[in-house]
Amino acid sequence: MKKFRILRAVLRKTHANEIIGVFLGFFFICALIILLVEPDITRYGDALWYCYAVVSTIGFGDFVAVTFIGKLCSVLLTIYSLFVIAIATGVVVSFYQNLVEQQKNETTTQFLDKLERLDELSKEELKEISEKVKKWH
Repeated sequence: MKKFRILRAVLRKTHANEIIGVFLGFFFICALIILLVEPDITRYGDALWYCYAVVSTIGFGDFVAVTFIGKLCSVLLTIYSLFVIAIATGVVVSFYQNLVEQQKNETTTQFLDKLERLDELSKEELKEISEKVKKWH
């Protein structure tokens, strides 16, 4: 549950949630258009299922677009979904890389601060520094 909250915070902070939200809106609108123009798709649930098959690039084949508008929606939905997945993945990875780099910089800053005050440190703190230095070599 904690990972989900972190992911949600990352998406919100990077505004990737807006990209995903617009995509979902586009997804449901495409499903509505498919329902209206495709003769073999007569229920909205079937239109959603068709759009899912298009987005996931699985293409189950139980429904097929036969009209120009249906095919066009399918192509646009596929291209848009690939971009959204790439953008969302890139945003999350970039955010975590920045977070790791920031933590690394903070750790280095704390370590250098301790090195500047060696004469003030306790034996435990000196031992901790010594162990860190040994790990680096």
